[in-house]
Amino acid sequence: MKTGLLLEGGAMRGLFSAGVTDVLMENGIVFDGCIGVSAGAAFGGNYKSRQPGRALRYNTRFAKDPRYCSVASLIFTGDLYGAEFCYRTLPEQLDIMDLEAYRDNPMEFYVVCTDADTGEAIYPRLDTMDRDDMEYVRASASMPAVSQPVEIDGHAYLDGGIADAIPVRKFREMGFDKIVAVLTQPADYEKKPQKGFGVLKTFLKDYPAIADKLADRHIRYNETLEYIRQCEEEGSVFVIRPSHKLNIGKVEHNPQKMREVYGLGRIRAMSQLNDLKSFLHV
Repeated sequence: MKTGLLLEGGAMRGLFSAGVTDVLMENGIVFDGCIGVSAGAAFGGNYKSRQPGRALRYNTRFAKDPRYCSVASLIFTGDLYGAEFCYRTLPEQLDIMDLEAYRDNPMEFYVVCTDADTGEAIYPRLDTMDRDDMEYVRASASMPAVSQPVEIDGHAYLDGGIADAIPVRKFREMGFDKIVAVLTQPADYEKKPQKGFGVLKTFLKDYPAIADKLADRHIRYNETLEYIRQCEEEGSVFVIRPSHKLNIGKVEHNPQKMREVYGLGRIRAMSQLNDLKSFLHV
């Protein structure tokens, strides 16, 4: 039996997931594999590097730093979240990712990216988190219209959530029999059609496949939620999710709101910890 941790995206809602994963790390919960999407990819590497607290620490520290996330960064670089700062300066100099611990941890780590030309998902496995691997993390979290597509080996990639927001089917295909899925929306959430799709489509004139994926993303997302409910009933998936809608924006500069959402993740994980251990047989 292979156990897997799945981390949904959701921009700054990902701090809920960071609260959950920190509790899991602090309680010695280990997995054979982890797959992250968008913010789940950006924050999920900390699970493999065994660095609880890191995601909250750097997000609150740089919340108001224009190099991290700002309209100025979008205007001058084409990326709302500054690529050089977020994926080079920060992990290499300012809040260093423990690459030795990351590489020593046998847990497999995958991220989801969307091919900007085909609209299909790819699932690269990141074993070293060197600069090449980090580009896949950046691609996974590159939201359309506020990010440039990330060029890797002649292909352009964008946010993994466009093609496969909750990759539970793919994770099961990979052989992970017991999956803990950390979602960032409450149980009664139903995804609606993309707001402002007409305007967004103009930004994506060079990437019609992405526009097509966004047009029906809500249908695929809601179908996946129903599939997850079936898996829960069967006992193959254990879900940790917020009890109510999280009070945080996709872009957030208020450190206190970040701490609150992170804290809700911690509380939720603690409340389900015993049931989780039973599910994993640990």
